[in-house]
Amino acid sequence: MRFLAALTVGLCLAVTRAVAADVGFEEVKIPNGDEPPLIAGIWYPTDAPVTPPALADASEPAVPDAPVGGNRLPLVVMSHGGAGWYNSHYDTALALAHAGFVAAAVSHDGDTFRDQSKVLQLWRRPAQLHRLVDYMLHEWHGHAQLDKTRIGAFGFSNGGFTVLVAAGGTPDLSTILPFCKAHTNQDLCETLQKAGVDLHSIPSVPASAWVHDPRIRAVVVAAPAFGFAFGRSGLAGVRVPVQLWSASDDRHQPHPFYDEAVRDDLPRAPEYHAVGNAGHYDFLPLCSVRLAKVRPEICSSLPRFDRAAFHGRFNADVVRFFQVTLR
Repeated sequence: MRFLAALTVGLCLAVTRAVAADVGFEEVKIPNGDEPPLIAGIWYPTDAPVTPPALADASEPAVPDAPVGGNRLPLVVMSHGGAGWYNSHYDTALALAHAGFVAAAVSHDGDTFRDQSKVLQLWRRPAQLHRLVDYMLHEWHGHAQLDKTRIGAFGFSNGGFTVLVAAGGTPDLSTILPFCKAHTNQDLCETLQKAGVDLHSIPSVPASAWVHDPRIRAVVVAAPAFGFAFGRSGLAGVRVPVQLWSASDDRHQPHPFYDEAVRDDLPRAPEYHAVGNAGHYDFLPLCSVRLAKVRPEICSSLPRFDRAAFHGRFNADVVRFFQVTLR
């Protein structure tokens, strides 16, 4: 679905590098009860020497299956946007790992570039993120080297919605119908209509279905989807520090119903960044030539916007925020 599309960023180019340790990488399959296993990518500090090319889809090498370097490492779990996958924000994951964090990103089953069959079952996403945290703290081979008291979460678009729920937010999906009746020309509502979705059929989701994770102590949220669905009462439970990013030229989630709604309704003022001339997909890394030909709508930026330069600043600010809040 177009309003949810984040994409396959494994074909993109890396844009930034923080100076610190070398980075190891591994892909894991996480058992998830009766559900299909969750696929996740994990980036982490390592003392192993870099032997490029190690991560085939990224221009910056990471050492596959290298030993984990360091102890009491902070953890950041990552949630991609709709139709994405775990590699969608690999440049941010690399920056975190270079700075001494372990960055673990999950591919959300039912809402990836391969399969969007459960894209509107939004309550599945926070549960999957919770399972990722469980796995990292108790089952991952490097779990003894993690600091269980220093856990953050990063999310973009649908992933931003996901980490807000994980941090204590409780949305009300019944707000989608009246929202679309009042805003028929919104990208969200037009896409649902073209897909033949009956808004009256969106299920009523009890508050208990939304999985919160009190282990998460800070969140970075970029262009959160369904921001209007929370409201002040729905965000009352979000008590952790929030870094919130907004694209000033976001035409997929236009103002003031998404980022601003979250900013204004959080009980604690977030660290707020409004990025001039940026579009919704500018929070994704710079695209390769190949991907730009296939998906120009997610790879194109305004002529006056330098996506590569922005990601250098963006990743540095994300790292700084987690360094401060996860001390």
